[in-house]
Amino acid sequence: MSHPASYPVRLADEITRQLGQLTDHLAQLPPSQAAQVIARILDADDGVLGRFTHLMITGSYFAKDQAERGILPPEVWLALGRAANELHDIGLDLDEHHDALRGVAAQPAATPAKSPVPAPLVVRRRR
Repeated sequence: MSHPASYPVRLADEITRQLGQLTDHLAQLPPSQAAQVIARILDADDGVLGRFTHLMITGSYFAKDQAERGILPPEVWLALGRAANELHDIGLDLDEHHDALRGVAAQPAATPAKSPVPAPLVVRRRR
């Protein structure tokens, strides 16, 4: 007889399902609402990206402890730590664009009097 999944496993499955739903909704939202949702997702403290980064940091601490006990290979801890660091860096990169997303979200749904000028999408990245 199989054991029912623990609450944290069911919670992870439910969050995964809800992220799929959010993705589906995001693809169909008007620009101002999509920008508002994306800005909330990218919030460094309370957004999905910020919370996921903290989850990966916690996972890295767990993996470190298990690696020190010889239960997990050290490569698992290193990979989780690297992922947490990369997510943190991505969050910092995206944080500088938070105001631009909020600006789009704050615009009225009506068409502006002056059409926006398309921008070339080739941008050099700072590192």
